[in-house]
Amino acid sequence: MEPEKSPDKKPQNGGPPTWAKYMGLSFQLFGIIGGGTWLGWWVQQKSAMKFPLWILVGCFASIALAFYQLLKSMQRDK
Repeated sequence: MEPEKSPDKKPQNGGPPTWAKYMGLSFQLFGIIGGGTWLGWWVQQKSAMKFPLWILVGCFASIALAFYQLLKSMQRDK
């Protein structure tokens, strides 16, 4: 059996603790979703449409991109 890893300890290769890596990832996801939503809002203001199509497109596209980034990051950690 493999010994269990504690989430608070540094990895054996001397990298940052696991919690710090995922804390940085949370800020990265927040930035991606916030940026995509802001971009959708900006395009929406320029288009002068009543239905918030571009806000929704920007929001959902950035959420999909953020989850894709999360999955790729988690696969690298295996």
